[in-house]
Amino acid sequence: MSKLPIRTVEKPWGKDVLPAPFVAPLDKRIGEIWFEPPAEVPSLLVKYIFTSEKLSVQVHPSDEQAAASGETEATGYGGKEECWLVIDAEPGATLGVGFAGHVDAETMRAAALDGSIEDMLVWHPVGPGDFFYIPANTVHAIGAGVSLIEIQQNSDITYRLYDYGRPRELHLDKGIAVSRGEPLDPALRRHVPERGTVELASGRYFTAHRVDGLPDETLRAAYAGPLLVIPREGEVRLGDEVLRPGDCASAPGIAALTLPADGRYILVKAA
Repeated sequence: MSKLPIRTVEKPWGKDVLPAPFVAPLDKRIGEIWFEPPAEVPSLLVKYIFTSEKLSVQVHPSDEQAAASGETEATGYGGKEECWLVIDAEPGATLGVGFAGHVDAETMRAAALDGSIEDMLVWHPVGPGDFFYIPANTVHAIGAGVSLIEIQQNSDITYRLYDYGRPRELHLDKGIAVSRGEPLDPALRRHVPERGTVELASGRYFTAHRVDGLPDETLRAAYAGPLLVIPREGEVRLGDEVLRPGDCASAPGIAALTLPADGRYILVKAA
């Protein structure tokens, strides 16, 4: 287990100036940085996402829905739940998550076709430290001027409902069939304090903590098995490897890591 290989993904909606420690290559717009899932934790994927334009209004199915529709057999992927931790945001940056009120399937389809679905979402103003958990079936979109860490089920099934007139395929039948036309549960979004150790997510598929300094015995017990570590401040050591902000690594357990007493990092494990 070691530092994970990085895949840098160019996107037309990406950014040519990235938050530290990342640097975009000259004349490249980087939208995503992926860390290849390791064999020890294959069900999880960690990304950084950087936006200069709004991303499509989209939705993901659950595992059960992906299997029932034949997607899992056809693609090898299941459903997707994910969470976002904002690390940088330009003034006025927003994330669209859930609807302002109840929306039935017929209304949602019409709104996707005429573009008004964008205005039906709740666009949350965001800044560094804002956190959202996005269950499967939640209609969502990432706005412009946002940089965030995404922790997700390792799945690539995305149904686009609206894409601002861009020439990409939409998936209205599949997307409307799995979309939940309701507001996001307020308990699934919050602001993470600048300092201190906090639980980010604890769900069916993964658990994640943002840890400030050394972990207590409860965290050490919780992360005794295979995990991912994402340094945010300071250095994490895994054997002879030094992990710095911008890296992500897999480890057989927290005991294999030398963690910084004055640093900060995210721990993630499959549920």
